[in-house]
Amino acid sequence: MNEKDFHAYSRREFIRRAACAAVGTVAMSSAIRDLRFMNAAVAQSNVSDYKALVCIFLAGGNDSNNLIVPTITSEYNNYSSIRTPVIALPQGSLLNLIAPSSGGGGNYVDPAGHSFGFHPACPELATLFTEGKLAALFNVGTLVYPMTRTQYQTNSVKKPPQLFSHSDQVTQWQTSIPDQQPLTGWGGRCADLLNAANANNSVSLSVSIAGANTFEIGNAVSQYAVSTSGAIALQGVSGARLAALTNILGLPYGNLQSSAYAGVAAHSINTGSLLNNAITNTAAANYWTNTFPVNITVPNGGTVNNSTLSAQLKMVARLIEAGYRDAALGGFGMKRQIFFCQVGGYDLHSGQTNYSIGSPNNVIIGAHANLLAELSQSLLAFQRGMEQLGLGNNVTAFSSSDFGRTFPGNGQGSDHGWGSHHLICGGAVKGGKTYGTFPTLTVNGPDDTSTGRWIPTTATDQYFATLASWFGVDSGNLASVFPNLGRFATPNLGFI
Repeated sequence: MNEKDFHAYSRREFIRRAACAAVGTVAMSSAIRDLRFMNAAVAQSNVSDYKALVCIFLAGGNDSNNLIVPTITSEYNNYSSIRTPVIALPQGSLLNLIAPSSGGGGNYVDPAGHSFGFHPACPELATLFTEGKLAALFNVGTLVYPMTRTQYQTNSVKKPPQLFSHSDQVTQWQTSIPDQQPLTGWGGRCADLLNAANANNSVSLSVSIAGANTFEIGNAVSQYAVSTSGAIALQGVSGARLAALTNILGLPYGNLQSSAYAGVAAHSINTGSLLNNAITNTAAANYWTNTFPVNITVPNGGTVNNSTLSAQLKMVARLIEAGYRDAALGGFGMKRQIFFCQVGGYDLHSGQTNYSIGSPNNVIIGAHANLLAELSQSLLAFQRGMEQLGLGNNVTAFSSSDFGRTFPGNGQGSDHGWGSHHLICGGAVKGGKTYGTFPTLTVNGPDDTSTGRWIPTTATDQYFATLASWFGVDSGNLASVFPNLGRFATPNLGFI
């Protein structure tokens, strides 16, 4: 062995032994995977444009059977006969999906000959659809492998564990790995790959406006949580007191634990200060007060006050402006950002509508209508805000939820389901269209487990891989983010 080969061997042996010492023989495969992941991240760092993904999580399980309803008479009659009387929307109340004028205009008809309408609380979604900036993806859900009704009933294909459980399905939606112990979220894995594209990492690529979440957990990139008012500062500590505390935290400490604690505290204070300074003069703060509704108008003419989602999306808009803006102008000059928003209340086993025997038309109002009105108005405001910034094509928002709901009602609402319909919004979206396969609206039909729970015909892996590809994860690294993607025939659904 010559000297050159000896040194090369020594380096390899050192790395091997160090890795084994650090993680143990059992975890060696994970260490190798992470090293490959880091190498892939460096390879993907040559990014010149700006893009952001915004996850809007509808916590509790949205009843998407009432978000998008078929309007062809025979299909509507199937819908109505099963959901009547308490939760079936009147056919005349539906907002027809109108195709963009570039596609000929008129009522939208999908390739299978179906036409659809939005819930009457969603005129803003209908507007975005007609503008070609909103797409709907049908019957998507967690899957280990593609699955038919026969395979479900005979247990011949592995199912996602703990179907219909809130906590388990939330985790599976946010990791897109239903058959393994989750360690990271799929947003976090995307962040790990693309973090090197951000020359300025003063603020994390992954930001949550709804607290800690699984979606943004990464190996290298940590999520950074802010409130709808910005970074959370120390209560009652400002001015001279804050300066004195910062000085104290910068002093040398006699032990590692104290030193580490001081370092974390100082970093938190500095990061919060940087972020709050950057968003102080953003257009979202000064000019979009009327764009983002504080109070939501609902179908009965009333209002829902202090919209949680609108406030979250307004903060996302401010963070996007500060993020992409050049550092010389007080921003961070970032190339990639991921955001997480969440609004609860969708677990409507009861009180879904205000239906009563004396007032049957009250089915179009109630808790679900209020939530969908908030989603609709907030999403339109956000898209308009991005267009005002000149980033209408650079930011994509998308919905997620625990699961869909059962097609039959349970008296006053609906129960936990499986497959559901979701929305993707942004100027880069090939909108004004629907994607995926709409289920046959028949209990015990070809798409049903047996109780009106749709077996997904599109996997979350396919949904999210399509978004990740647009975001910048190249085809060679998609399997690192979505290890089960190869089990499904169409890794890119083409909606963006």
